[in-house]
Amino acid sequence: MKRFYITFLAATFILCASLVSPLDTFDTTTRVSKVLDILGDKGPDHYPDTKKFGVSAERGRNIVMNGFSTRPGGGKTRRQSKHFLCTSCHNLEQEDPVLKYNDPQERLLYTSKKGLPFLQATTLYGAVNRVSFYNGDYEKKYGDLVIAARNDIRGAIQLCATECAQGRKLKSWELESILAYLWTIDLKMGDLQLSEDELKIINKSIRNRTMKDSAIQIIKSKYLDGSQAHFGSAQASIEAGKNLEGNPDNGQLVYENSCLHCHKDRRYSYLLLDDSKMTFKHLANKAAGYSKHSIYQVVRYGVFSKSGKHSYMPQYTMEKMSDQQLEDLRSYIDLRAE
Repeated sequence: MKRFYITFLAATFILCASLVSPLDTFDTTTRVSKVLDILGDKGPDHYPDTKKFGVSAERGRNIVMNGFSTRPGGGKTRRQSKHFLCTSCHNLEQEDPVLKYNDPQERLLYTSKKGLPFLQATTLYGAVNRVSFYNGDYEKKYGDLVIAARNDIRGAIQLCATECAQGRKLKSWELESILAYLWTIDLKMGDLQLSEDELKIINKSIRNRTMKDSAIQIIKSKYLDGSQAHFGSAQASIEAGKNLEGNPDNGQLVYENSCLHCHKDRRYSYLLLDDSKMTFKHLANKAAGYSKHSIYQVVRYGVFSKSGKHSYMPQYTMEKMSDQQLEDLRSYIDLRAE
């Protein structure tokens, strides 16, 4: 037990020191939040409360990736959700090639090259660097529940745990542990793709404490501080598709990196999708209709939970899958159904 306390205190000290220690210059691995803090920009309070008994980044990582962790007093926790993991809808690595742009096609190509799925939700990489959550049309879906989540990362995590994952509310030490883990995948200065001139301005500002506002503005211009979300409609996407030419090669990427992520071997879904001709014929026949097996319906509206079954499929916002990509998906399905 004594060894546990020593290890826990050492880990806490290292985490806190890495977040607030002095800085004279930076390299590609330096935290973006640390540079902003030195320049006088105080971000939101996303730091974990490491004074709570049992808080650790490793426990947070286990909850995010496995749905459960070890308890501070011994044993294992209950699964946070019987239906989903955080990684069902969120990647844990950078998923946009340029952090200041939100382009679903660039994201599809980038994640495909990295071997990552093409998912409905924004990556958790850099989540602690954001200032807003559940933006745009998510208020239409969750109503007043968004109030406690939009500008509070803790509220956003709890909303995700109870509503999106259809699971139990996180205990305080679990929530703080997840925050501690998210700080291990926060944005680093090397992610920002700074030019030589921009690097000089920021370094000069750090050393001489001059031109702070300019340096802060440069840094913040390199990444989005929230993810916009606008819901589309199945009918609008069908109509838009009539004027678009589908690319089956691109559609294959959508199918393999998105559809199969959840439906292959019924990983997160009751609906089985595979690489068989029967599957593609079924999807092709249902595409333009209004059933829950229509690609337009499920992409734009998702699939709601059945009676007695709390799991469901979340929709893709317009920022996460474009009408062009949806038409590419249909062209691939039609091609494979022939």
